[in-house]
Amino acid sequence: QVQFVESGGGLVQPGGSLRLSCVASGFTINYNTIGWFRQAPGKEREGVSCMSSRGTNTNYADSVKGRFTISRDNTRNTVYLQLNSLKPEDTAVYYCAPALCTTTPMGVRQPWNSWGQGTQVIVSS
Repeated sequence: QVQFVESGGGLVQPGGSLRLSCVASGFTINYNTIGWFRQAPGKEREGVSCMSSRGTNTNYADSVKGRFTISRDNTRNTVYLQLNSLKPEDTAVYYCAPALCTTTPMGVRQPWNSWGQGTQVIVSS
């Protein structure tokens, strides 16, 4: 059974940092582009960042460029997202999934019906 488990979210003040992790099981990320997505209350899910299988290609949403950094450790079947200089508008549930990294905006590689529970990020003073 394919499962992506996200963790690392929490409550942080504006300007703070978090590191999110995404561990895949039943799915080998080695040859797959993986992305981070987020969904804020009342909004559509949007792509945040993605990285190609070997890490040679990355893509970031304009709203997070220069603040977020995606990385991956294929030996641990894990993808990370470092969130710096957080803003209240970054508040959302963050998810990971196989992604299309060469499109603008980035997207989910379909079909994908195995969304995890996500990890909640709340940026508030």
